[in-house]
Amino acid sequence: MSENLQDSDGKTVAVIGGGVAGLSAAAALAEAGYHVQLLERRGYLGGRASSYLHPGVNEVIDNCQHALIGAYTNLLEFYRRIGVAEKIHWTTDYTMIEPGGRRSALGASRLPAPLHGLPKLLRCGAFSFADKVSLVRAFTAILRGKGNDPRESLGDWLRRHKQSKGAMERFWRLVIASALNSDIDEIGVNYASMVIRGLFMESADAGALGMSTVPLSELYAEAPGFLAARGGEVLLNATVEGLAWDAAERTWSLRIRGADEATRADFVVLALPFEGLQKFLPALPEVEGKGTLAAQIERHVHWPLSSVHLWFDREVTDLEHAVLLDRELHWMYNQSKLQRRPGNYIELVQSASRAFAELPREQAIAQAVEEVKEFFPEARGAKVVKAALVKEVRATFGVPPGIDAARPGSNSPWPNLFLAGDWIQTGWPSTMESAARSGHLAAEAVSAEAGEARRFLVPDLMPRGLMRFTR
Repeated sequence: MSENLQDSDGKTVAVIGGGVAGLSAAAALAEAGYHVQLLERRGYLGGRASSYLHPGVNEVIDNCQHALIGAYTNLLEFYRRIGVAEKIHWTTDYTMIEPGGRRSALGASRLPAPLHGLPKLLRCGAFSFADKVSLVRAFTAILRGKGNDPRESLGDWLRRHKQSKGAMERFWRLVIASALNSDIDEIGVNYASMVIRGLFMESADAGALGMSTVPLSELYAEAPGFLAARGGEVLLNATVEGLAWDAAERTWSLRIRGADEATRADFVVLALPFEGLQKFLPALPEVEGKGTLAAQIERHVHWPLSSVHLWFDREVTDLEHAVLLDRELHWMYNQSKLQRRPGNYIELVQSASRAFAELPREQAIAQAVEEVKEFFPEARGAKVVKAALVKEVRATFGVPPGIDAARPGSNSPWPNLFLAGDWIQTGWPSTMESAARSGHLAAEAVSAEAGEARRFLVPDLMPRGLMRFTR
């Protein structure tokens, strides 16, 4: 589709960036009849939510486990669109494990929302009576509309609401802060409240946990065929080095490294993480508003995620996944069960800690192995066959109080050029849902500029049970 991109019927769109944001924008626009060219500088799709063949262990591994919840309506629409929704395994049960191996559970009951999670919370052995009272008090405050001030940190809000030490350490710092991949004092309480409502209040379906049954990049394997069937294409290893706007023709000219000729398109979607857009800004024309966008980008910071992948010579747990308490590791995913992988392969995720991400490889793996033995007694007599450490130093962007002012919308300072990426103004924290929403918002902006004003954004799930009366 290179030089003759515009020869096809209908409007043409170049989407730069093959992560979830770019893929969701491209798929939505292609389904709507636009001719889409998706350009990705790397040799694979998925961005930070991808998998690759790790040379050290000769296994395809995810760059970090990316779980989803039922409230991720736009991500699920993208999966449905390209035909991979059935590759997600769902559960409403969460197993919490203490050092020593004691298990307790959180999850849904048959009670109406928001009471559906209350029976298991009250029986959960991981929390003391004081912890449970603290959590119910905080949940009630959120239910009443408190905890929505974007200027207040989660840490300050929790201290004001007198959360117990156990509630702080085993719930807020683990379940919520790690879900947002940041420290409680660097999270806007409004985003934490959103997570609480989605995971524990709106409905059991909204809080269901979804995990891919295939390596992450396999989720996107259908995308190139989906686009090709609709007159589009995916170009991998395609680095866009510059963009030029032709005001007379009202088209963009894209200069791609190694290409003999420029590619032209009616619209461009820049689906890049904030640091990617920051690097790309010099390649864009000077216009009013470019400096404002640059200043917004400057306010964003990264938080890392680390994952340790271990293969044992025997099964060390019968669980598919678990929440790990009181140690550096936070989450366990049993990929031998979830992805039906050979061997006895578990993935361990450590979030919201720059200290762990800075550990040398051997030290990080050794610490992970020792902690696994604390949680799973079966591992104490098992041998580690092979191990891998993955550090995603730019895993997520932070959501501190006031960050919304630094999140631009889909429209950019340039004509017919739109922004996507989990960090733009979606109303969501740094998640795959935010990325998918940004792609759909960019697609809506393209269609509006084309004079069609199509709707692509999928609404939130409707609250159920008693929560229907809170809106």
